Amino acid sequence: MDTRLNYAPCGFIAITQDGVITEVNQTFLEWMGYERVDLLHQHIEFLMSMPNKMIFHSYFYPTINLNDHVEELFISLKHRNSAAIPFLLNGKKYVAGEVECIDCVLVPMKKRVDYELELRSAKKQLEAAYLEKDQALVKLEQIHLEIEQKQQELLHINATLVELAATDKLTGLKNRRFFQEKLDEQLVLFNKTAKPFSLLILDIDHFKKVNDTFGHQVGDEVLAQLAQLLSDQTRQADIVARYGGEEFVVILPETGVHDSLIIAEQLRQAVEHAQWPTGSITISIGIATVTDKDNDVTILKKADEALYISKENGRNRVSHSDRHANNSDN
Repeated sequence: MDTRLNYAPCGFIAITQDGVITEVNQTFLEWMGYERVDLLHQHIEFLMSMPNKMIFHSYFYPTINLNDHVEELFISLKHRNSAAIPFLLNGKKYVAGEVECIDCVLVPMKKRVDYELELRSAKKQLEAAYLEKDQALVKLEQIHLEIEQKQQELLHINATLVELAATDKLTGLKNRRFFQEKLDEQLVLFNKTAKPFSLLILDIDHFKKVNDTFGHQVGDEVLAQLAQLLSDQTRQADIVARYGGEEFVVILPETGVHDSLIIAEQLRQAVEHAQWPTGSITISIGIATVTDKDNDVTILKKADEALYISKENGRNRVSHSDRHANNSDN
């Protein structure tokens, strides 16, 4: 486990399909009062009370097996001192070679729960104060101030949770769910204004060979570096996200066929000429520009088909679904 993940501002646990803990980061250990040796090779249910085990069996396992991921599961885990600590858990299947495991990210919810309880208590006090108008005027004003403060703190916590839910933990880019929301927004805007936008799907060429030759840690470094390069090379209005694995997507607002090809080619060349820990990295890019016949499924399909054409024609090139032709001489 790299240092960044080990001390990330969220808990991280990797478990086998059977629920046995294989990795845990230092942040989670410090929150829960355990040493690494206490949890490694233990079943994750070691940390759960009976009601939470039932929640885990009735929701987590069926959902992860059906969808390969679980989002926003509210669950309590036992601190070393036996105290119940509430968490928001996101889980996702991860395949490393022939080994399949489940990565779990945990965000503590105790402050949020405490704030909500305090808000309820404050509102009750406020109701009582209104019944004692004259006598409780000073106290009432103070309660108002406390409520405003708690509401601001709760809004901040909620905003942080929303940001975590929309961010890919490895690359720091927005994730697939965020991308889908923005794609839907662009389609609605196009139907109102008729201003076109374009969608890029790009894939690292021969990425499996990178992992097989240099290891998954170097592969992760390549993904993170590519994410930073895409962020640096795109415009402020463009939306860059990790679509999954070694695939990335870029939404180019108010961009037609011609300009989308220019932007995609600039990205391809930037990747080709960058310095990489593996020596050389190239990407293939597929583009689709929206038409009045498109929805979120069709435009993704067109971009994906264009990506396939780039790969079939030798990789390290750009193809547009409207042209079905390579735009690179490489």
